[in-house]
Amino acid sequence: MASHNHNLTLDINIPAGAKKVVLAGNPNSGKSVFFNYFTGMYVDVSNYPGTTLEISHGKFGNDVLMDTPGVYGISSFNDEEKIARDIILSADLVINIVNAVHLERDLFLTQQIIDTGIPVVIALNMLDEAEKRGLGVNAELLEKELGVPVVPTVAVKKKGLEEIKDKLSEARKGKRISVLKNIITKYMDRVGTEGEALLILEGDPVIAARHGVEPDNLREDIYLARRRRVNQVVQIVMEEKQVKKTLSAQLGRLMIRPVTGIPLLLLALWAMYQVIGVFIAETVVDLMEEVVFEEIYSPAVTNFLSRFIPEGTVFSEILAGEFGLLTMTVTYVFGILLPLVIGFYFFLSLFEDSGYLPRIATLVDRALSGIGLNGRAVIPFILGLGCVTMGTIVTRLLGSEREKRITIFLLGLTIPCSAQLGVIVGMLAGLGYQFALAYLMVILAVFIAVGSFLHALLPGDSTDLLIDLPALRIPRVDNVFKKTMIKSYQFIKEAIPLFAVGALLISTLSLSGLLERVQIWLTPLTVGWLNLPAGAATAFIMGIVRRDFAAAGLASMSLAPVQVLVSLITITLFVPCIASVLIIFKERSKKEALLMWAGTWVVAFLVGGIMAQLITLFSFVGESGSIMAAAISFSVTIVVLSTLCKLKYRGSQKVGAIPLGR
Repeated sequence: MASHNHNLTLDINIPAGAKKVVLAGNPNSGKSVFFNYFTGMYVDVSNYPGTTLEISHGKFGNDVLMDTPGVYGISSFNDEEKIARDIILSADLVINIVNAVHLERDLFLTQQIIDTGIPVVIALNMLDEAEKRGLGVNAELLEKELGVPVVPTVAVKKKGLEEIKDKLSEARKGKRISVLKNIITKYMDRVGTEGEALLILEGDPVIAARHGVEPDNLREDIYLARRRRVNQVVQIVMEEKQVKKTLSAQLGRLMIRPVTGIPLLLLALWAMYQVIGVFIAETVVDLMEEVVFEEIYSPAVTNFLSRFIPEGTVFSEILAGEFGLLTMTVTYVFGILLPLVIGFYFFLSLFEDSGYLPRIATLVDRALSGIGLNGRAVIPFILGLGCVTMGTIVTRLLGSEREKRITIFLLGLTIPCSAQLGVIVGMLAGLGYQFALAYLMVILAVFIAVGSFLHALLPGDSTDLLIDLPALRIPRVDNVFKKTMIKSYQFIKEAIPLFAVGALLISTLSLSGLLERVQIWLTPLTVGWLNLPAGAATAFIMGIVRRDFAAAGLASMSLAPVQVLVSLITITLFVPCIASVLIIFKERSKKEALLMWAGTWVVAFLVGGIMAQLITLFSFVGESGSIMAAAISFSVTIVVLSTLCKLKYRGSQKVGAIPLGR
């Protein structure tokens, strides 16, 4: 049986007599592919660094196999290194995945693991990519130099994976760097293992504290000696030839240059819109909702239930009424949202598997620096378009707590999930480009303004973008299909219970008469401030459970075009779904999470109401003119104000910063 550990803790039971086999490697070296093959379990495989953010473990023959986050070394520089260090130090043997394309970089970790004295087998991976770049690596010479078995592999094509299994019995300790030979025993009488003695010599404060000793100060000497040894090995085993640049290399380069990269990104988004916003939202969803569920499924369920439960009773209404568990909930999940979710995850999987995501990160790096982030933050934002919960977890790959705070708040506030996005695109598609443009302008302005405000308010600076650009490749059909299906299934698994709770809540309020009272109580807000029908209050109540639930509710209402725009802006900025809120509480402190949750309520109704009032103010120029005038005036105003705020606060940061830390 295999499982994940989302908290990066090590509470894993190892059966008696079983070995602990650990996969270790640099980011984007392909560890997850090895894990999937050896355990038969699927963990996310993506063509960008930082995919492994949780510890996965599974049965591997009679032993236990553990995956680790991609790291460049095993020290205490960040959370990923700390957890990888502890897992590796406890291993019986390590399968070290080395990316042949970046041999000089990856071998530093390899040599450090060898220096711990743990038996190692090396998988020399991505040899096909190395060959395309004119890099030849002699595996036999590498094995001789390092003193451990080396197996050439191309994991994505399943080449060499069985040979790795065969070589595990030959795993052995490798050749340490010479500087350690006389000093590795210095702490052995106090720590017990060579690996811990090594890290104390390297000045690791955590390991030293565990054993009550002072960390040594030999890190620089050991690191320099290790680097020299790695450079020496690379010179011996690697041969470089001049090759003509491939089409994928040229395309990859064009993707990160603003002049060509922005049009390519817009082209990709346009293709996505045509498939999801036009074909799926207008054709597939209409067919599923109106024909399959409203004409066939719901009448069949109602007729079947009427044989056992009299119509008009409370139980009948809860199961098959206007907000029925077996009618509305099923129709929303499978008839409206699931087709859109599948379409979105299909494109997201294409972007991930092709290696396009890190190139988008590079392209937008400069723009994101204006709100205190670097290009790496675009990865949680894009993944958040699939599921905000997932995007929030992925913020772990960001370089500082400050960047995580800004990104999580912007994710919860301005990024709609795939299901919600699909409904939004479908509702805007029939209104004309002015409505879509106004919607994008307002959400983008809120994104910039809130980001700039947090950038000014929170102490500290952005970290620099350090990201590997993997080879651009044609997405693998099996991985794209598997990833799309698994994530869509996870959506159903998460959405159905929450939707059922929401439907039950609305039914109870409706049958007890409270729903009508709530609508009346909220009339000053919904009708007076947002210029929406009183019934919109029902959608906002649904939105507390899930925003896509609310969006689907709005889609079923009869709204004027201007009301559609205002309601979509409000529900986009509305509170994140319950699952996302729970993850935010888990990732941040309770104080921060509560501030973020309360902040979304205020911003959503404030922005939605201002837009409604501005549209009314500009109504003398006609419908299209009024929404564009309102969107432009609102966006320009809040962006200018936030920029002035940023300039003022950043200038006086030393005396004016307000910490929100844990």
